Amino acid sequence: MTRFRFELLGDDGATAARLGRLHTAHGTVETPVFMPVGTLGTVKGLTPAQLEDIGARIILGNTYHLYLRPGMDVVRALGGLHRMAAWPHPILTDSGGFQVFSLRHRARIEEHGVTFASHIDGSPHLLTPEDAIGIQETLGSDIMMAFDECPPAGAPVGAVNRAMERTSRWARRCIAARTREDNALFGIVQGGVDGELRRRSAADLTTLPFEGFALGGLSVGEAREATWESVAAAAPLLPTAKPRYLMGVGTPEDLLVCVGLGVDMFDCVLPTRHARNARIMTADGDFNLRNAKYRLDDRPLDPTCGCYCCTNFSRGYLRHLHKSNEVLFNTLASLHNVYYLIDLMRGARAAIATGSYAAYKRELLARRALGAAPAQDAAAP
Repeated sequence: MTRFRFELLGDDGATAARLGRLHTAHGTVETPVFMPVGTLGTVKGLTPAQLEDIGARIILGNTYHLYLRPGMDVVRALGGLHRMAAWPHPILTDSGGFQVFSLRHRARIEEHGVTFASHIDGSPHLLTPEDAIGIQETLGSDIMMAFDECPPAGAPVGAVNRAMERTSRWARRCIAARTREDNALFGIVQGGVDGELRRRSAADLTTLPFEGFALGGLSVGEAREATWESVAAAAPLLPTAKPRYLMGVGTPEDLLVCVGLGVDMFDCVLPTRHARNARIMTADGDFNLRNAKYRLDDRPLDPTCGCYCCTNFSRGYLRHLHKSNEVLFNTLASLHNVYYLIDLMRGARAAIATGSYAAYKRELLARRALGAAPAQDAAAP
């Protein structure tokens, strides 16, 4: 039986950027890494073969959504999430804590767990820390997340403190509920943008036998600079020998900055969500393909990109697909955006290995800032 293990291979030297490797029952993952989000057991618009082809080696699934649909009886009958989704590589599953945050108008948070109404049919459900672990073990994920309470940005400090303390109590219940030894369980540090609460959360959780640690409750409405400041303060509080995961963060700027702050793992729905809305990520900044000026544009989305979309199709053709509501557009644009972030992390790993990450980050941030689309290009005509 393969046990989860994190191998720290080295660091950049001039920054806190780290080079590492996750060893799981379904293969190894090089870090730092961007993990595409497959909330319902699929990364929207992309097949497993396409994900493999662009270099994805770990994806996400979600406890809350998969519990509601198709349900654990279906997952069991179809052989677990890996087999059901035909994904042979590692899977990380979120515990459902963020969905409690995002759907909090439907939920009631109490010490024993969260009572909520399904967003599908309004039916009542109870999700406890024990349930979150049981569901994730049924899914068969390689990395499980502890059940946490994620307060919204701007919440009063008292509410953030209560959420942080409840997250710590729930973390212990999650550890006690484990029955499998072939996967990992990560704890989630909470505390909003309050440095002292983050410090207390990290100090408590790092005494527990988690295989890795995440920074949760960031990029939930606070300013980008506040996110970066919180990561800069909290990442060094986490054990050097264990992986560090920044949850729900996925702009190129966020990835470049936070890799330099010592983060190993990232996930976000942004690349596929942007794609469905014709928002294209490139080395020279993002742009909106719906703009009329791209109608006759024969260039690829990004002339420096090596993905299937950029090596075969023009901006003009892709804009035509989008305006015609062709399903192929979502696939091609999603493939490009996800490839871009995966390739960004591939370049980061190469730069860390040669001690040149500071220059890599500086050059790419400057290039994206210089090439960023003007405000009027962000809206469709």
